[in-house]
Amino acid sequence: MASVKKDDRLTSSQSFMCVGFAGFFSKTVTSPLEVVKIKSQVGTFHCKRGFLQSFLLIYQNEGLRGFWKGNLASCLRLIPYTAVHLTTYKKLVHLHMDELGFISQWRAILAGGLAGAVAALTTYPLEVAETRLIAQNCRQPVYMGVVHTISKIYRNEGLLALYRGFSLTLLGAIPFSIGCYAVHMNLDKLWQEPSFRFTPLQNFINGCLAAGVAQTLSYPFETVKRKMQAQSARLPHLGGVDVHFTGMMDCFIQVVKNKGVLSLWNGLTANTIKVVPYFGLLFTCFEMCKQVSLYRNGYIVSPLSYKLTPGVDQSLGPSELEEAKRYLKNRDFGSSLGKC
Repeated sequence: MASVKKDDRLTSSQSFMCVGFAGFFSKTVTSPLEVVKIKSQVGTFHCKRGFLQSFLLIYQNEGLRGFWKGNLASCLRLIPYTAVHLTTYKKLVHLHMDELGFISQWRAILAGGLAGAVAALTTYPLEVAETRLIAQNCRQPVYMGVVHTISKIYRNEGLLALYRGFSLTLLGAIPFSIGCYAVHMNLDKLWQEPSFRFTPLQNFINGCLAAGVAQTLSYPFETVKRKMQAQSARLPHLGGVDVHFTGMMDCFIQVVKNKGVLSLWNGLTANTIKVVPYFGLLFTCFEMCKQVSLYRNGYIVSPLSYKLTPGVDQSLGPSELEEAKRYLKNRDFGSSLGKC
């Protein structure tokens, strides 16, 4: 059984701010690895000579800014994606909780998968825009920004082009969820202790392991999805995609036939390397923002540590704590008047 818990000492806006800042920062820092990964999946010429040469070729052909193409679209996508995902996940989890507030591991993962699908549907055009911006050469651009990319795709290719490959997101969620479930089911065997005793470092390692395994299993679906997002008959060389296809199944067949089965995992090296710094930065930034928020709310004595403020009831929510402080202040004021 897994208990779904959140820190009630933060307000909803503070939780959202912490998640948003951590996501923005970690995505921006690891953007070069994301660019190399997507170019490898799409099949542009930059990634024909291996992982390390890809960085050199991108720099030679597009300069440093080439490593941050599409990052704005990726960061902008975080805000609505996180909001929709958290809201949907919370509602789904509450539907399956028992009277004690517990939910089984597989139900929690299923709820996460469904919430992810809803959030992906809402923000999918931004993902398509990110892929198009990364696939193009920024020194000879077809698209000039996020808004221009989405409007141009809609105007020239229609609404469905903004959701091209979305079915692969749903199909990829199956092996992704299986990977997460397989890792979480065996964590107690890996650490030889129950999950409630895991340290923050152990939870970080667990997150990296789960993400690495899950993304590796679902990677072929993402590769084909990226190819479908990037290809357009209205773009030079069909958007630079190395396989010309008519649909999802044709793309799978063409990739395996012409490039081999392993080509479905092109860019996996960059993706695997990205997992540790991305989740490390995500975890660190979130914890830093959380500490600042807890300090502002009065629960800890310093934003640089988790040392609890003496005499503060940690079970109270922020509004309840403020109300309690006002009550105590007024009561002390009244008693001091009585002594006078």
